[in-house]
Amino acid sequence: MMMLDVDAVRAFIVISDLKSFTRAAEELGTTQGALSVKLKRLEEKIGKKLIERTPRQVRLSANGELFIKSARNFLEAHDQAIASLSDTRGQFKLGIACHVMGPEVLNILSKLKSLDPLLLIEIQLDSSRVLLDTYNNGDLDAIIIRNIDNKHNGTILCPEYFGWYAAPDFEYDGVQPLRLANLTPYCEEHDLTTKLLDQASIRWKVVFVGGGISAVTAAISAGIAVGVFPHRLAPSNLVDIGAAFGLPNIPSSSLIMYSPFSDKRTKEALSIITSAFQEHNNFSE
Repeated sequence: MMMLDVDAVRAFIVISDLKSFTRAAEELGTTQGALSVKLKRLEEKIGKKLIERTPRQVRLSANGELFIKSARNFLEAHDQAIASLSDTRGQFKLGIACHVMGPEVLNILSKLKSLDPLLLIEIQLDSSRVLLDTYNNGDLDAIIIRNIDNKHNGTILCPEYFGWYAAPDFEYDGVQPLRLANLTPYCEEHDLTTKLLDQASIRWKVVFVGGGISAVTAAISAGIAVGVFPHRLAPSNLVDIGAAFGLPNIPSSSLIMYSPFSDKRTKEALSIITSAFQEHNNFSE
């Protein structure tokens, strides 16, 4: 009896969907070489050519067109069988970096409830580093973090643009150090923004470290310091003072969602999350 390799079938489906070995390798967190080997073994086992690849195009062969529907059914049945053995069935655990939590979450929770009113939804807010560790240990179904270096193998949710925000009456004479407010003593945003200030020869000093977004916002609103916010999260009572005070431009980034699962329920939840972010931010990849 012929036995199909699950990873090889998954590789075939992702290559077919993305029409690119490069993008498929990124999506699956592997290399093009490893992907090619899996596809070749699958084709040898079936005895049919499934993917036609030229320097300009990657597409299904005639046999691939015939096989793709059955391949999807095979993979979905496998994932459902695995999910049925999981102790976390009926739960969806989502990690969101505390500095990216925004108004999209309300829409996400509302739609997840519509998907399954009995679904247990767990959201963990923490730093990106903690979430990545928890995710890599297999304790979260998905995580949403900011992608500082613009390298990813997950799903882009939306671009992220930043500004230097302060109270309208904030004063800075360019002689004294620029007063900064941070969410935590050490974070990716702090490392990036202080590096930019150093490169621009602008002196700076951290004068406030908050225990959350609300605390940092309060300090900035009181005129104590300047803080870096993504435009989508900037409070309406604060203004972007970057241009007025000659502060360096902050490179844009993006929000990335990672998930290792492809069972039907998780895919539906991930689709809801993706559409909520993209609709709110008028973005489509």
